[in-house]
Amino acid sequence: MKRLIINADDYGRSPDISRGIREAHLYGVVTSTTCMMNIPTTAHDIAISMKETPRLGIGVHLVLTMGKPILPREAVPSLVDVSGNLYKYDPFITNLPYLQIDEVKAEWRAQIEAFINVAEKKPDHLDSHHHSSYFSPALFRGMLELAKEYDCPIRFPFTGEISGELEITHPYVSALIDEFDPRHPDVFVVDFYDEQATHEMLMQIINNVEEGSTEVMCHPGFVPDAFVKESVYNKPRQRELGILLDPAIKQALNERGIEMINFSNL
Repeated sequence: MKRLIINADDYGRSPDISRGIREAHLYGVVTSTTCMMNIPTTAHDIAISMKETPRLGIGVHLVLTMGKPILPREAVPSLVDVSGNLYKYDPFITNLPYLQIDEVKAEWRAQIEAFINVAEKKPDHLDSHHHSSYFSPALFRGMLELAKEYDCPIRFPFTGEISGELEITHPYVSALIDEFDPRHPDVFVVDFYDEQATHEMLMQIINNVEEGSTEVMCHPGFVPDAFVKESVYNKPRQRELGILLDPAIKQALNERGIEMINFSNL
């Protein structure tokens, strides 16, 4: 059986992004999303999702690289800059050796609990913004410990060709997976992104779905001009949304007998 999760990252990043993700689920092929709980408007967006898209799988997008922490800055001093904001991506990588894992886990737990308080259920999986939970053995262990504590699956981006910072944890992955034995898709596909977020690429991914479970990561959303000014990844989100809404994509999935699932089905 070929089973496919199409997961839209960044639910809550803005109300327009959240609205686009809901439309991509209601009228397109998105089956799952993950929430950025340290953004003030996310709770309202989750409440809308509970009513409008009850079949949408919904998890927590653990954040260490954008916005402010949920916890007071005094509780997580190793995670924040002088302004009390979480380090952005490049400073986060520089600061990686100095992160205190107990502070990381406390902040992540606060994000998970914030989700539970709004959704009145546990997340159906955990993943992380910028893949930050995979950037060191300690971070990956912290994520696995929380996944075990909350009994939920994880994203597992080590099933294909590893590149960039994800190589940092690669030698430790097998031992940690053997220790925790988390539920996760068999295959993770990162190719539908930025310039590669095209109709042709998504069709190629669909044609190559194998037996077992696969997760495809995507970032759809509506993108007003104000969002373009505040986010590096902006206009491609709207292009992704258009592709994910294309009836030809849904038809291709049906013709190939691919079962569309979310993480709760693992």
